[in-house]
Amino acid sequence: MTREEIFGLLKQHIVRVIPAVSPDRILPSVSLKDLGADSVDRADISTSLKDELGVDIPLVELGKAGDLGGLVDLLYRAQSG
Repeated sequence: MTREEIFGLLKQHIVRVIPAVSPDRILPSVSLKDLGADSVDRADISTSLKDELGVDIPLVELGKAGDLGGLVDLLYRAQSG
């Protein structure tokens, strides 16, 4: 799966968990916190996305991503090998 495809999945999960967020606000340079996600929302988004991709990354590692682009990079590297 490409980074763009992973980012598309991430957007879907964000909108599912935080329906008030407009998809046009979801950019690689923003963080989940910037979009109004609390810690439970962030865990839900991260867990469901890593489950869908079939990768095993500790939530602590995913939490270290500074923005959505960094999160996509972590997930991309994990699923690539």
